[in-house]
Order: sequence, then C-alpha cells, then structure tokens
Amino acid sequence: MSTHPVTLFTGQWADLTLEEVAELAAGWGYDGLEIAASGEHLDVQRLVEDDAYLADRRAILDRQGLQVHAISHHLAGQAVCDDPIDFRHQAILSSRVWGDGEAEGVRQRAATELQYAARAARRLGVDTVVGFTGSSIWQYVAMFPPVPASRIDEGYDDFARRWNPILDVFDSEGVRFAHEVHPGEIAYDYWTSRRALEAIDHREAFGFNWDPSHMMWQGIDPVGFIVEFADRIYHVDCKDTRLRPQNGRAGVMGSHLAWGDPRRGWDFVSTGHGDVPWEDSFRALKAIGYTGPISIEWEDAGMSRLHGAAEAVQFVRSLLWDLPEQSFDAAFSNQS
Repeated sequence: MSTHPVTLFTGQWADLTLEEVAELAAGWGYDGLEIAASGEHLDVQRLVEDDAYLADRRAILDRQGLQVHAISHHLAGQAVCDDPIDFRHQAILSSRVWGDGEAEGVRQRAATELQYAARAARRLGVDTVVGFTGSSIWQYVAMFPPVPASRIDEGYDDFARRWNPILDVFDSEGVRFAHEVHPGEIAYDYWTSRRALEAIDHREAFGFNWDPSHMMWQGIDPVGFIVEFADRIYHVDCKDTRLRPQNGRAGVMGSHLAWGDPRRGWDFVSTGHGDVPWEDSFRALKAIGYTGPISIEWEDAGMSRLHGAAEAVQFVRSLLWDLPEQSFDAAFSNQS
C-alpha cells in the first residue's frame, strides 16, 4: 500500500474555518491537511505561545481523523524579500506583519513570522514549512530598461542576507523550508533555483516544494526538475495547468486577462484536468525515493472547488500504486 498521505492545502479555503475544511476533507477521503497560516486556520505566533490554542488545532484534526505533515506560510514569506512593498502586500498580510506599512519594517516582521512558523511546525510535530521567499529583483525579469548584472547579484545577496537568519531557526528546530518555485520569487525556474541554492551555500534547511503548475506555462520540464533536484524535493503540491495555444496571439505572460478567459494561453485547472504529466512525475518521485505527502491545491476558475477537491483525491490515489517487489524480468531467471 502506498506510503504517501494525500492532503488538502487549505490556502484556497481560508473563507471557511479550519473545522469546516477538516470536515469536508475527511468526508472526501483525504488523510490530512497542509494547513495554511491564513484566515482562521493557523496563527503561528499564537501556536508557539498558547498551549490551549495548540490543543484546539490538534483537536480539530483528531475529531476528523486527519494528520498534518506540513504547514505553509506563503503570504508572509512573500514579503521577506519583495521590493516594492505596496497595496498588494497589505491585502494579503496580517495586521501584525503589515503594521504601519513602512517597507523595511514589513520585511523584518515577515521574517520574524517565518521564524515563528518554524517553531510552530515543531510544536505540531511537523518537519516541513512550505512557502514563498519574495524577491527584490523579480521586477527586472524583462531586463529592460537594461539591468546590470551587479543588480541581479545584489538580489541574490539580499535573499541570502534575509533568509539565512530565518533558516538558522529552522535548523535549530529541525524543520525544513520548502520553497515553492514560482514566478515572483527568487527561484522561479531551473536556473534561478540553482542560483538560490548557491546563494545560501546549499544549506540543507532550504529545499523545494514541487508544484508543476508554475513550471508548465514557463516551458520547464517538471519531471526533469524532480530528477535534477532529487535531494531537495521536500514537499509536493499537485496543481494542474492547461495550455491553450491561440494561433500565436496568447503568450506566456497572460496578457492581463482574467483567470478563465478563453483568450489566455494557459490557465490553472483542477488536478487531472490539465497538461501536467502526472504519471511520469509520480514515477520520478518514486525513483528518487520521495515518501512525503502529496498535497492537492485547488485552483480552477472554471470548476467548483467542492467538485475539484473531491475528484482530485481520487485521481491522485489512482497514481499511487506500489513499487514491484522484484524486477519485472526477474522471473525469467527462475525457469527450469
């Protein structure tokens, strides 16, 4: 029987209480939750400081027979390195992190929040925190007006300077950070992932959350990424992307068109409804020895999340078959 627990990422369900999400997930047959530090679901500082709150979060999971193998803090992580800090961040950050909105203060409070996330994970008995890093150089991705190489170097130096103290706390707690490779972050594709690891001297506290949906529309091979970063795949999120070539009209940048607009060149869709090579990906995960959770992240502008989340768990389970106990050709040597 497969050792992979199948979990539901709660980030897209933050309008519901954790109790409500847990009840839904249990009813659909999930093994657990990847709990996002957003909405009412998880306050990492409170979890560290308040034993009663910790007991309450655990009791919610226990009532539904659910596990937790990872927590996430994408929203605060985004603000650690971002430049500029603006109205977009105010919309996603807690008042504790946003404060008066002064940019450097926001970044420092966001870094403190990630340190709390490491401590909260340990209190929950969790080994992995999933999230974003932010980036001070993403705004230069088009490279025009021209950007000197020294400015890009400064961006990776800034990442290392801000994240190494955070990762020190992760190390002290025995917890790993799984960065979601994603446009807008310091590591958003293959080469920037390599460079991010180099910037922090390949320290083991920092690895990757493999989410193929963001690789697909950039033209990155998600299976190859698994093989290349075999020792850094710390968590797996399943989200799908459907590619829709539009006779040369639609590009990868999205054209400022809304999600679900048929003129777009690609869209996020519910797991199993896009172009991610899921079977090859799961075979690769088995080959590198990944035994962690498979977390389903629902994002689909054209499908109810109630339908998508219920269907996706069955789709994923259909791909989690056991490895053979012996080589398929071993029987030939037993012929008499």
